[in-house]
Amino acid sequence: MPRPTLDILPLARRRPRAVAIAIAALVSGTLAVTNATPASATPPGIPSKATAQSQLNALTVATQGSTSGYSRDLFPHWITISGSCNTREQVLKRDGTSVVVDSSCAATSGRWYSPYDGATWTAASDVDIDHVVPLAEAWRSGANSWTTSRRQSFANDLTRPQLIAVTDNVNQSKGDQDPSTWQPPLSSYRCTYSKMWITVKYSWGLKLQSSEKSALQSMLNTCSS
Repeated sequence: MPRPTLDILPLARRRPRAVAIAIAALVSGTLAVTNATPASATPPGIPSKATAQSQLNALTVATQGSTSGYSRDLFPHWITISGSCNTREQVLKRDGTSVVVDSSCAATSGRWYSPYDGATWTAASDVDIDHVVPLAEAWRSGANSWTTSRRQSFANDLTRPQLIAVTDNVNQSKGDQDPSTWQPPLSSYRCTYSKMWITVKYSWGLKLQSSEKSALQSMLNTCSS
């Protein structure tokens, strides 16, 4: 079973590991052809610029809450979605290209494009499923008063653009930060990221702080539609 995504992990490793993975894949004959159509992580429910602007205007601005009492265990994930497939595995299949899974629904091969940094991976172990609005951020923004059932629904939300397959290092560097302190390294994706963040907070009735709103507005202003 692939390892779970963490909102906060030490930013430690890799690029040498990526080279090793590529060499091993080439030897085994599983490395994707470089001129193949790139995979594309596309979560559902990304709104238009106009809709996102309306939603941003409607969000309640408040002082950020505390992480006191927060635990990832209060947001149960990954849950079974269909058959033996859990939420992580569903997103890997949704966001990848030519994804092959075994009898337990674990991805054994495929290609995943990370829109946060523009990297493409051929090993599921190099991909994290990011909670666009991190669980700890949700807690500080109002989820601390939710039931565990509602927090579980939030942590496994496949209806809105809350879950996306991205490079694990990038996800770990993001941690539980909001857009005032962290934005995708690939600047061309920041428009989309802002629309995703806004609609998730709006849909779940979460608050935002003033610096977060300012950052989101600046990002949204880069959108053409």
